[in-house]
Amino acid sequence: MTAIGFVTRTIDGGFRGQLKFLPICADIDIVPNRDKFGDNPADFRIFTQGVEVGSGRILSGESRGTDYVSLSLAAPALGGRKLSANLGRTVGLGSDGGFFLIWNPVD
Repeated sequence: MTAIGFVTRTIDGGFRGQLKFLPICADIDIVPNRDKFGDNPADFRIFTQGVEVGSGRILSGESRGTDYVSLSLAAPALGGRKLSANLGRTVGLGSDGGFFLIWNPVD
């Protein structure tokens, strides 16, 4: 598993932290999507410097049935490709509200 960032839970139910990998280091805000509508709305919207760059969905794991957040990001700096990641809890790093962004390569 490759960690490409770190976020902490915010008081409004979202997350704030940094996306860090190779040439990219960006502060990100993952905020709850309070205006969900349509067939398959995102549970979260992802912003950097006020620009929306992705979305997140709460999914249920197949093996344990526990919920997790799956993220999808797209920006010109990524070369036209989407970046997929999941939020994974940090263990033993002090903060209970901390999560790694775990890269989830998609072919």
